Amino acid sequence: MTLILTALAALVVTALRLGRPVLAVKWRLGMLALLYWGAALMWCVDGIAALAEGAAFVELADPAVVLDDSLLGLSVIGLGLVVWGVCSALRRVPARA
Repeated sequence: MTLILTALAALVVTALRLGRPVLAVKWRLGMLALLYWGAALMWCVDGIAALAEGAAFVELADPAVVLDDSLLGLSVIGLGLVVWGVCSALRRVPARA
């Protein structure tokens, strides 16, 4: 579920970035998209490692696991927003001479 949520966030931000170029430049959506695509790639590697151990790529059978994975995915999305916000704020501060 973490992979699904993170990939969905990456798709939404990428669609915004490509569909609204003025908005993308103003809000630096490219960096946010890269954060989410990197996280989605990380979850894909985790799923492949789970397959190698004989587990499911994405666990959807157990409701408790789905809830835990959903909360983890939402926290990854939230943390990505925080990192993106801090980096964007730091880039707007003018350098001192």
